[in-house]
Parts: sequence; structure tokens; C-alpha cells
Amino acid sequence: MNYGILLADDIDFMVHGIFKYNFFGLGEVWITTTHVCMLIVILILIGFAIAANRCLAKAKEEPSGFQNVVEMIVEMLDGMVDNTMGRKAAPKFYNYIGTIFIFILFSNISGLLGLRPPTADYGTTLALGIITFVLIHVNTWTHNKPLDIWKDKCSPLPPWLPIWLPINIISDIAVPISLSLRLFANVLSGTVMMALIYGLLRWIATGWPAALHVYFDLFSGAIQTYVFCMLTMTYISNARGDK
Repeated sequence: MNYGILLADDIDFMVHGIFKYNFFGLGEVWITTTHVCMLIVILILIGFAIAANRCLAKAKEEPSGFQNVVEMIVEMLDGMVDNTMGRKAAPKFYNYIGTIFIFILFSNISGLLGLRPPTADYGTTLALGIITFVLIHVNTWTHNKPLDIWKDKCSPLPPWLPIWLPINIISDIAVPISLSLRLFANVLSGTVMMALIYGLLRWIATGWPAALHVYFDLFSGAIQTYVFCMLTMTYISNARGDK
């Protein structure tokens, strides 16, 4: 593909700085399009959470309307965590998995609102991957004895022959990188494709790209959200030793 075409003024899928400010005298910090789009997503989710809280505060025994939607979302997310992590461990992770699921999903589909998806910025997905990475290792050291952890890092060889130790450590470090890159690459690819379509086809891209938005933003976005959360739950369950 022509290098000049990708950088044409009318084809824009990059992160741009909006303004910068001095951060407590430590240096200049840019506020980018990612920050603005993420703020819009967060404000929408906060508004939804406030509305859901007020609705459930006046919940009826026979739900209907908005209450029905909220309860359906909660039951679906809790059921997903239960089925993956087991009923014993699941209650401890309802809030975390539910939060990242809703945030990632809405970030992925925010392209339908004309926003640049925050998850199309690697800084966003890497932060999510690092949080999961920390949770994995907190649960590893909380639910396993040091000797068992050593044996696991040395496997498949005996613990007194730690030849595989460096490889297993690299494998652990690769977890947040693989999680974040998978989500970032899939969302960014959809963003790039839609930017190219609108930039190259101009007035021809009227109406029919909506079908592509449904695939890239809604369908693909939902799948990547589910994959990220499933991998997160699987890694944490393995770290806990299925206890």
C-alpha cells in the first residue's frame, strides 16, 4: 500500500494531541484524543450506573423496563464468572470482571457514536493487561506455597534442575503483552479499515459502511471483550490452583 496514501490528510486514524499542560513542574503532558474519548465513555457509563442504582433502589418484585435490562446484564456477567471460575472464587471477581467487560465493550463500540475507540490506543489496553497481570501474581502468592510456585516455574523438569525457569518467567511476563496486543490490534485494525474507507471513497461511502461498523465495532468488539475477560478469568483461576 502506498506510504503517501496512508498519511494523506483526509485519512486519519492516528492519536492526536489536543493540548498540553505542565504537570507540577515535572514536564509537559499531552491530552490526546484517547483521553477525551475515554472521558466521554466513562461519563456515559457513570450516568448509566447512577440511573441503574436509582432504579434498583426502587426495584419492584416483578421487574420491567430498565430494571429488567439492568438485572439481565448483572445476571449474565455473574453467570459468566461463575461458569469460568467456579462459585467459590467467582464472588470475589464479580466487580472486576463486570467492570472491565462493560468498559472494554463500550469502548470498542464507541466507534458507532463517532468516537475513536480508546482501546485502539495501546496505552489503554496495556494498562488493562498490567492490572490483570498484578491480579494473577497476587493470587499466585496468596493461594500457593513458595515451594509449589518454584516447582511450577521449573516444570516440566524436577525443581532441582531449573533449566526451564527462565522460559517460564518469560512466559509469565508475556501475559500482559499478549492480552493487551490482541485487544489493541483487533480494535485498531477496524479503526484503520473504516478510516481508509471514508477517506478513499468519500461521498461513495454513504449509508452502506454502517454494515461494516456493525461488524468491526459491534460484532468484533464484543468478541474481543469476551476473549479478554475469559483469558483474564482463566489465568487467575490457574494462579489460584482451582481452589
